[in-house]
Amino acid sequence: MSISDATQDFDDWLRATYAATGGFTALAVLVEITASDAVAVASTFFHVIGDEARWTDVRKLFATAPGGWDGVVFFPQSAKAGGPLEEPLARIELRRVEQMIHDDRLALNEGAFFDRKGRRMRIDEDETAQ
Repeated sequence: MSISDATQDFDDWLRATYAATGGFTALAVLVEITASDAVAVASTFFHVIGDEARWTDVRKLFATAPGGWDGVVFFPQSAKAGGPLEEPLARIELRRVEQMIHDDRLALNEGAFFDRKGRRMRIDEDETAQ
């Protein structure tokens, strides 16, 4: 696993994603990270209709999440006409993302993956495991 030293942190990602979409639904999966695995422990979605939220605000949303979490991955989704998804579709897409991560942990890298401090990170395949 690696954590980016780049300045592309959550706040930058949110502003850039909002600017590119004009509004989106963030599918969020909280992940517990161990020495050998990354396991989804909770998930949710929320609609982003502005770029004013910051990491401290979003992290407060996760304060009551069950279990511990070490990272969160966001998959931004927009409706065909633009803007956030309708809630029934957001639920379906969230389940799809959960299954994708369950099937292959490296799928975490397909989203925007951040640690508890809002720093960008990625998960790497364990090359020593055979």
